[in-house]
Amino acid sequence: MAEPVLSVRALEVAFVGSGRPVPAVRGVDLEVHANEVLGIVGESGSGKSVTSLAISGLLPPTARVRGSIRLGGVEITEADHETLRRMRGVDVGMVFQDPTTTLNPVFTIGRQLTEGQIAHRRLRADAARTRAIELLREVDIPDPAGRVIQYPHQFSGGMRQRAVIAMAMAGHPRLIIADEPTTALDVTVQAQVLSLLARRQAETGAAVILITHDLGVIAEMAHRVAVMYGGRIVESGPVEQIFARPRHPYTVALLRSLPRLDGGAARLEPIPGQPPAPANLPPGCAFHPRCAVARDRARCRGEEPALRAAGPAHLSACHFAEEVPAPSAPRAGDGAEPVRPAVRRDSEPLLTVENLQVHFPIKAGILRRRVGWLRAVDGVSLTVHEGETVGLVGESGCGKTTTGRAVMGLVKATGGRIRFAGRDITSLGRGAMRQVRRHMQYVFQDPFASLNPIKSAGEIVAEPLRIHGLYDEMGGVGRIARLFEMVGLPPSMMGRFPHEFSGGQKQRIGIARALALEPRLLILDEPVASLDVSIQAQIINLLQDLQRELRLAYLFIAHDLSVVRHISDRVAVMYLGRIVEESEKQALYATPVHPYTQSLLSAVPVPDPTLRGVRRRIVLEGEIPNPASPPAGCTFHPRCFRASARCSAEAPAFLPYPGLPTRAACHHAGPLVPAPDAKHPQEVA
Repeated sequence: MAEPVLSVRALEVAFVGSGRPVPAVRGVDLEVHANEVLGIVGESGSGKSVTSLAISGLLPPTARVRGSIRLGGVEITEADHETLRRMRGVDVGMVFQDPTTTLNPVFTIGRQLTEGQIAHRRLRADAARTRAIELLREVDIPDPAGRVIQYPHQFSGGMRQRAVIAMAMAGHPRLIIADEPTTALDVTVQAQVLSLLARRQAETGAAVILITHDLGVIAEMAHRVAVMYGGRIVESGPVEQIFARPRHPYTVALLRSLPRLDGGAARLEPIPGQPPAPANLPPGCAFHPRCAVARDRARCRGEEPALRAAGPAHLSACHFAEEVPAPSAPRAGDGAEPVRPAVRRDSEPLLTVENLQVHFPIKAGILRRRVGWLRAVDGVSLTVHEGETVGLVGESGCGKTTTGRAVMGLVKATGGRIRFAGRDITSLGRGAMRQVRRHMQYVFQDPFASLNPIKSAGEIVAEPLRIHGLYDEMGGVGRIARLFEMVGLPPSMMGRFPHEFSGGQKQRIGIARALALEPRLLILDEPVASLDVSIQAQIINLLQDLQRELRLAYLFIAHDLSVVRHISDRVAVMYLGRIVEESEKQALYATPVHPYTQSLLSAVPVPDPTLRGVRRRIVLEGEIPNPASPPAGCTFHPRCFRASARCSAEAPAFLPYPGLPTRAACHHAGPLVPAPDAKHPQEVA
């Protein structure tokens, strides 16, 4: 076999501060060959990103590195600053998670694409613009000659990430490190970026390290997988073996905690507890406190397992690898959905939204006069019944969050009507709306930003009671303690401050705060988007338990269609301020009839490598239109694989679809044909 592009042996990284060193990476061995994609997965704090930073020589001076990192014959751990600079400019390309922080906001995209090649004398300055245009064209950015002089803020999120990929691959590096390259992207943009990354990797023959927590992305992209936990690789092997027959309990637990687009609706199996902090690793096997196989075995508590063979090219760091059950083994509750409250559709809905419009003025000039309107929400109608979960899905910028905030009265509706519990609340004043909000509450996406950092957790949960003057009436401290227990937190944590909690615990505090006033409706705005997959499963189970116990209604806003499938009763799909399809969950996922819904579902990665190259993928062309100047006719027609002349001239009505509990706004609505239509090249196998 040819020599690997990258070889890492016995890598250890510890961060040295005022106290004892904190071990972030503990004895990692890995290698990557040309034309190979190595996927690295694991929860936050497992050491994935620290490993990639060590490989690229980007660790801070406080990091103490031991072991060997060899890239193309160069020992990275012993290289001087100039060698590392040259190596990063020529041999390694980096694609970071957030393109917004990767790109310099004061330089044009064209300058940033070529400055590395110019600095390393691989490109003349007078040829920079031509090369930048060529790079943008290679990553499918429209109008590259016009875009090359624009700044990062003028690019969408997906375009920024494609520009970063172009920058990383500009010099044809031997190694590409992609650290969570699609985490912040919509599913359709994620599909575009992954397709682009795979194509460019195949064209250049580069070795790729793909770091992600999304096992579906790993199943679609990787050739081999390394699973990290507690700073170590606990399992590695070919992607087919890792998914079909994992030999470490942590890998099995990750796979079982996933809500899947192709799975049943059985209750998720989250990994109990929290990932260990690098400064407080348990003795023996770091996973044993959360492990079902370890149980009370003294060996797991006292002896750290070595990474040993568990099959051909398959390694596992588990004392009892032969006892690890397959992820397809029967599970409690398989084949049956969790018990859900009965939804009475014959009664009046708890929430009714009719033709809701939210338009924001666009102002320009010295006098800041209005020159137009941004149509964030442009005619949304939906209902939510008591005890029901309605999922609201769509790409970023489609108006999902604005719809939720308009219902809560956090943004003012421009038109339409909102009824809650039979009362029109569209134009209520602040005082009256505050009383309505006692019965509807909002759970925000980012638990880090939604909690006041200078208040204790108990004070945060008690705040709604104090605002409404109900603290003593509803039980005071006893009520707060019961709320903590309700969301799975011990009351002893009430005195802690937000920075002392993990992300999942912070989200539980946000849910407890939302429940303080005994609401009837929760608006959940991407409540699990920022969480690890195992913590995400805990929160989803918690929300289902609370709904069953309290008969809550949920408006569940998300872009993750796998999560929405698991938790929702009905699903509404939004595009550019309007709902384009709405249906019962089973019907929508089994037989979507709107081309946009079909595109969204086809783009969701499924954690099954056997479907690679078999599953049908519809790749949407172009970017989401500007809501300040939406296209005439059907707003989706510029990206639609079924569009006709009628679509560009006539807006479709939102009508029932025959034979299904579905309504759709499409002139050509209907299920996908069994095979791709040759007339529509966007539909690909």
